Amino acid sequence: MKNLVEIMVRNLVDTPEEVNIKETAGDSIIILEINVSEDDVGKVIGKEGRIANAIRTIVKAAAAKQEKKVTVEIVTQN
Repeated sequence: MKNLVEIMVRNLVDTPEEVNIKETAGDSIIILEINVSEDDVGKVIGKEGRIANAIRTIVKAAAAKQEKKVTVEIVTQN
């Protein structure tokens, strides 16, 4: 799951070297935190959150095959 999100996000941003994905796994849920630079947050979220929602939809579909639930959060690096 982490690799899928990392590939998508790195292709969206201007500074792919600053992309960091933190994965926290529980019994039936996985939380993915996408850390990007402040300049790239808008590119990952998109207009009205469309890109962020698309990322979440793709990850949700991939997680359904593994019978897991995935939460994707987008945060900025300080």
